[in-house]
Amino acid sequence: MEVSTLPCLLLVSAALALCCAAAARPDSATSNLDAATMAAQELDRVASLPGAPSYSYAFKHYSGYVTTDERLGKALFYWFFEAMEKPDDKPLVLWLNGGPGCSSVGFGQAQELGPFLVKKDVPELELNPYAWNQAANLLFLDSPAGVGFSYTNTSFEIDPPGDNSTAHGSYAFLVRWFQRFPQHKMKEFYIAGESYAGHYIPQLANLIVDENKKASRENYINFKVQIGNAYMDGDTDLQGIVDSSWHHAIISDTLYATYLRSCNFSAEVLSRECEVALGQFNVLHDLIDIYSLYAPNCERGYPDFNTSFSPQIGPTTSRFDLLRIPMGYDPCTQTYATEYLNREDVQRALHANTTGVSYPYSLCRDSINVLWHDSDKTVLPIVKKLAQEGLRIWIFSGDTDGRIPTTSTRYTLKKLGLPIKEDWSPWFTHKQVGGWSVVYDGLTFVTVRGAGHMVPTSRPEQALQLFEHFLANRNLPSKPF
Repeated sequence: MEVSTLPCLLLVSAALALCCAAAARPDSATSNLDAATMAAQELDRVASLPGAPSYSYAFKHYSGYVTTDERLGKALFYWFFEAMEKPDDKPLVLWLNGGPGCSSVGFGQAQELGPFLVKKDVPELELNPYAWNQAANLLFLDSPAGVGFSYTNTSFEIDPPGDNSTAHGSYAFLVRWFQRFPQHKMKEFYIAGESYAGHYIPQLANLIVDENKKASRENYINFKVQIGNAYMDGDTDLQGIVDSSWHHAIISDTLYATYLRSCNFSAEVLSRECEVALGQFNVLHDLIDIYSLYAPNCERGYPDFNTSFSPQIGPTTSRFDLLRIPMGYDPCTQTYATEYLNREDVQRALHANTTGVSYPYSLCRDSINVLWHDSDKTVLPIVKKLAQEGLRIWIFSGDTDGRIPTTSTRYTLKKLGLPIKEDWSPWFTHKQVGGWSVVYDGLTFVTVRGAGHMVPTSRPEQALQLFEHFLANRNLPSKPF
């Protein structure tokens, strides 16, 4: 990952300058809270964080558990960051990573868009000069129960994870989290995420829309939607992977012709010839990082607790074998994040692992992926419904991601059949093309040039620019500036 030095220095300096002003800032949003609510929030406040920069930073942050199902013993772990400046005036954003079974704390916060990124070579932290809490209050959620630091007291065999239970668990979390932090209840609220969050977000949004129609005023949730490198439709996803791999010169003309001849990705069961071809595909992708085609692999190796890191393409033991952990950038950041979040002093500081689970923290849990109970083959009907409800929906795509490539997303969006309002055109970051965008009637699609699966990791400046324009509901710059 290449990051321009000058913007880094300017933004870190701005964070340092803000710290003194923050100390004097009155907490107007909390001034009307009752004593019990303030005490509950203070219990979750992170007073100090091992390995964090020694100088002050201009925001408060909180972490802990919200019980979502007393009967089954489910509790979801969150890490919440106030905006760097004027948090009372900034919107609230919930960030979800996918998998299914991968941690939003370990990925979104520690490796992508959070304020604290894990440092190279040592399991410590550095301030992210392109952190998204420059523009919003950020809420990272490990979901469903059993992911990251979230836990369940009920075995997956008895209560298997799945799309439906995840949506309901996340909704229960939001209702109860807003009860704990009522000062954020009336803010503009956005749901954002990536990868299998292409399922999580539409399904959660759909549930919120339905629940809002019967919810009391205090439980009503007003929100918008943003999804990156989204897995939304099984058929177009697989077809797009194959086509993109051929266009990126990863597979041969002969193997590509075999796919075209023998693979019907709409079928419930693939032909034997197609499965053999997919096996050859997997061998090729073992050589590179499918999640960021032009990034190097980590020479140190990847963490190996209870997670497999070999992305398999095709419906093998689990349809989601092709949705495993993103491997890019440094590209060893997942190793650093795993080491850091397994430290006992870090867990104490974050009020994490308070029940003393028997397994180590892992960025992704294979047992969740393998036992996933239900998954819609497509969420496009939900996306279309949400667009018709008038929700603001932006979908973005890093164009060097080989796992959920831009090609797949374009095929997927074509199936929606939405009229085009503003056709394919470039957008700019300073003097350079940042990517391309198309505005449909009800949805905006944006590509990020040179970004892999984890867009904020590989193109942090462009990702923050995209996020800020999404929040403001403004088109990205159409000319150099």
